[in-house]
Amino acid sequence: MPVLEFVVARNPDADSSLPYLVRLPLPGGAVVLKVRDVWPRTAKVYCHRAPGWPEEPDIVERVPVRSCQRRGAAVDLVLDRSRENRSQFVFTRARGRDVIFWQTARTAKQARPNVALPTARAAGRSLQILVDSHERYSWTFAHQQASTVRRALPAGDYAVEADGQIIAAVERKSLADLVTTMTTGKLRYVLAELAMVGAAAVVVEDRFSSVFKLSRVRPSTIAAGLGEAAARFPSVPIIFAETRPLAQEWTFRFLGAALEHHHDHRAGDLLEASLPPAGAVPAPAPTTAEVRRWALDIGLPVPARGRLRPDVWVAFRQAHDVEPAFTLQH
Repeated sequence: MPVLEFVVARNPDADSSLPYLVRLPLPGGAVVLKVRDVWPRTAKVYCHRAPGWPEEPDIVERVPVRSCQRRGAAVDLVLDRSRENRSQFVFTRARGRDVIFWQTARTAKQARPNVALPTARAAGRSLQILVDSHERYSWTFAHQQASTVRRALPAGDYAVEADGQIIAAVERKSLADLVTTMTTGKLRYVLAELAMVGAAAVVVEDRFSSVFKLSRVRPSTIAAGLGEAAARFPSVPIIFAETRPLAQEWTFRFLGAALEHHHDHRAGDLLEASLPPAGAVPAPAPTTAEVRRWALDIGLPVPARGRLRPDVWVAFRQAHDVEPAFTLQH
């Protein structure tokens, strides 16, 4: 299996204000961006779409990649090295046009591509929240900018949808209800159904400390059940929100953020589709040590140190069917 590499090359366009190219090995195909610097060390690095990868790139750096994944309107990049190994390419809009920034945790305390910080509204929008028709004494969201529609939901008590599909859901529990569903074994089925939704959570109208004040069931049993639930269903967190109003507020913010993230993800699909495909990266040139070991293995006389004769390099290239695309190190 070929090793994925993050490659930085010099931009062959001498008139460009962005002197470098980066090649992102995304799962759907590598893409190329023009960038102002080789790494965002002290500030965000401005990026722009590149017309493509040069046929004979002047490579500055190539680093193995541990992970390169697009999440919403951002690409998270993790390199296989000890320093300067985590960064993020953020696709957003500024002054009415698409822009791309390359940043790290040091250059941006919190990266939130295309998501407005919630104030009065959830993620800057009014929500239409679906309420399960079986939910008794449901939240009205009267203090938030949201409307509600009652209907049967496949999972959870509250949800939001986009394009006719539920993309986030929340199950509401009182502490007593949580204890009952856990001791009867129903909680696993509830969590399994929620795990089928893109974003989901269980919100409890009480404090976590209240678990250890239970009298009719051993607190350690419930605490252990919560730990098991978190391990078995990591995509469905159980949130203790202290009070009913706070649980409602948390749900409102969560559903709004999930809906915004869904729209960001679609915007990211369009942005990624608009990027030109990247060309192939030539194989790295063999080192003198590698050629020396090969020559010794087949019995060619070579010195223990120093440069190798040109005929040794030619023999190595012919034996490995390597095109003479690298400079002979002699």
